[in-house]
Amino acid sequence: MSDNSTITGGRLLVDCLIAQGCDRIFTVPGESFLAVLDALHDSPEIETVICRQEGGAAFMACADGTLTGRPGVCFVTRGPGAANASIGAHVAFQDSQPMLLFIGDVDRGMRDREGFQEVDFATMFAPLAKLVLRIDDPRRIPEYIARAWATAMAGRPGPVVIALPEDMLLEQVADRAPRPAVARPAQAVCPDAMGTLMRMIEDACAPVAIVGGAGWHAKAREHFTGFAERIGLPVAGAFRRQDAVPNSSPAWAGNLGYGPNPKLVERIRNADLVLVVGARLGEATTDSYTLITPDHPGQTLVHVHPDPEELGRVYRPDMAICADMTEFAEAADLWDDDIVPFDAGAEAHAEWLDWSNPKTNGHALDMGQVVAAMRAALPDDAIICNGAGNFSGWWHRYWHYNGFPTQLAPTAGAMGFGVPAAVAAARRYPDRTVIALAGDGDFLMNGQELATAVQYGCDMLVVLVDNGAYGTIRMHQEREFPARVSGTTLHNPDFAALARAFGGWAERVETTEQFTAALAEAKARKGVRLLHLVIDVEQLSAGGASVSGLRARAGK
Repeated sequence: MSDNSTITGGRLLVDCLIAQGCDRIFTVPGESFLAVLDALHDSPEIETVICRQEGGAAFMACADGTLTGRPGVCFVTRGPGAANASIGAHVAFQDSQPMLLFIGDVDRGMRDREGFQEVDFATMFAPLAKLVLRIDDPRRIPEYIARAWATAMAGRPGPVVIALPEDMLLEQVADRAPRPAVARPAQAVCPDAMGTLMRMIEDACAPVAIVGGAGWHAKAREHFTGFAERIGLPVAGAFRRQDAVPNSSPAWAGNLGYGPNPKLVERIRNADLVLVVGARLGEATTDSYTLITPDHPGQTLVHVHPDPEELGRVYRPDMAICADMTEFAEAADLWDDDIVPFDAGAEAHAEWLDWSNPKTNGHALDMGQVVAAMRAALPDDAIICNGAGNFSGWWHRYWHYNGFPTQLAPTAGAMGFGVPAAVAAARRYPDRTVIALAGDGDFLMNGQELATAVQYGCDMLVVLVDNGAYGTIRMHQEREFPARVSGTTLHNPDFAALARAFGGWAERVETTEQFTAALAEAKARKGVRLLHLVIDVEQLSAGGASVSGLRARAGK
């Protein structure tokens, strides 16, 4: 903390963040929190990453929270800045990511007059955040920061929004010190509950686990993998939680979400015991609540989650266990059980291996072979970052996520996430390979953050798949209204030239052979690199959907 006996609220706030362990913030600056920026000037403990749009800054904070397990921190200004950043709060909420979103606000004396850029943030963010706070008294800053930090991590992690009146940050305060760092509560699992669960698994004929989500960390991964391998339990990843278990594990059964392996879907439909650990069982994971229905007749559901409010909220659990993910996984791994190992784990893994190895599809630039080439050339701990769009489906199906953390992908399905997430990953893990995956429509949502990547010397590769369309929407359009293309065609810039203009290296790729050579060149370079992959819109999805096929099915 500063040596001065009297300091500004902005200085005290930064000191409190340092005390909680914050070492990086993402921001688009605003005059409403100049006192914070001034305090950051004298705070080498915190790196200030200056971004180009508040949505990109908020996405970076989301990704940083996922990577560290502690709140990612974003600062934006009122009104337009907060509106832009709200997409990050939405993603952090649905993805169960710890995040703090600080918003500079109007002076306290101007409140409720619809002053310049004034918004009622409590109302605006109520459905998007775990908690919305406003600090009107600078003497209470230590209390509020500790509360926000703890709330963001506790139970089901998520975003906390804190409004900061400009004059409050400038007010001088004395005799106030930061509160000590708070830690995420670690709730142990009840031994009786574990004993009951083990007997349920022992009595099951066809059990399956679905894992990944709130509070899932490296230790939870290690212990649950050991438990599943010991008893031969098939383990599926919830939507975009594919790094929850090493994909090389003989218990790994594949991922749920959009376009899953039909054999995995059938395995889950036929399961008599479904063990869900960390996942919410959201719409994407359950195929619109049909793969596993909220009442799941004929199946026994055991739901393990760190937040009691999630248990029983949508699904009727036959057994609900509220516990920290690591505590539960370690208890399972160390439990002295009498379970006779199942053959199902190895069977499910073999089915996934077959499903996840691409066959050639005859296109000049074969996206399945693109992923295969990347698997051969890049390390197991490469961090794959993507936004939303059909382009991501090729990596969801064919990439093998073996390291941790290695997947940054929004379960909320937000476009524009990949490039900002890759910036956050490259800053957090400068020695690891970081890949941003983007479609052409997806990239232009936050492609300007390449400027941020170059400014901070990020070492990252962008793989941009350009089919001249909003491909996912085009696929649905051709299915529902075949041959009536409306609102989905894009006219794009020269993306390679654009990347070079930002200061990166780039190459245009139109064939599979060109991709292999370009990837080797990109791998040999450092800094920001972009491969502009130009494909035909006919190659719509990893599942084999095509424009001509959808039209033929409709008789068009």
